[in-house]
Amino acid sequence: DKKDHYIKRCIGMPGDSLQVIDRQVFLNGKPARNPTHMQFRYLVKAESGSLNLKQLEEWGVNLSPTEANPAAGVFHLDSIQVEKIKSLGNVTIEVVAQNAPAPNIFPHEERKYLWSMDNFGPIYIPKKGATVKLDMESLPFYRRIIDVYEGNDLEVKEGKIFVNGEEADSYTFKMNYYWMMGDNRHNSEDSRVWGFVPEDHIVGKPLFIWFSTKNGNISNGINWDRIFMSASEM
Repeated sequence: DKKDHYIKRCIGMPGDSLQVIDRQVFLNGKPARNPTHMQFRYLVKAESGSLNLKQLEEWGVNLSPTEANPAAGVFHLDSIQVEKIKSLGNVTIEVVAQNAPAPNIFPHEERKYLWSMDNFGPIYIPKKGATVKLDMESLPFYRRIIDVYEGNDLEVKEGKIFVNGEEADSYTFKMNYYWMMGDNRHNSEDSRVWGFVPEDHIVGKPLFIWFSTKNGNISNGINWDRIFMSASEM
């Protein structure tokens, strides 16, 4: 198996309609439950002097890369850390929005779809047996499903779509698909980049954290409080 392995949270199920509005995920028009430790990127500024980096580190904030005694820094924080930092009283804190459309954002048509990490969709998550209209507007969303994941021969000739040699104006999905997102929403390569994840690409469900290093590097030390933490606590 040469596929890359990732641990991501399943956000959308087959048949769901998904949209991200100002960082909040909506499923079928309703706000989705947010993970306890969901993170975004924040700009933290000391109103005077320098930030208390030791205190931030005690609260589990990833300090890398940060100057030794900065008056300001950009950090990936969850809601609990944000409230703790606000309680210091001598800092200002604001989210660093990720609103800019980019070529790496699915369906990789940034000129047509002004989607970003913080504002995305709406998008339909394919369900086995469901049929969708197939035209030049919908093709960017479903091309990879049709020709890669489900093994069809897909061609476009003179503005017309052909599947296995026959002109097609619709397509019926053979598999279920899922929408995955990382809890660090501003630092995650996930379905906002890849698109839909087919059922046969799902390997399993994590049970616990076996090992964890500080700032992703063993030289920075070990996160002992995360060792053997249950995945259900994340």
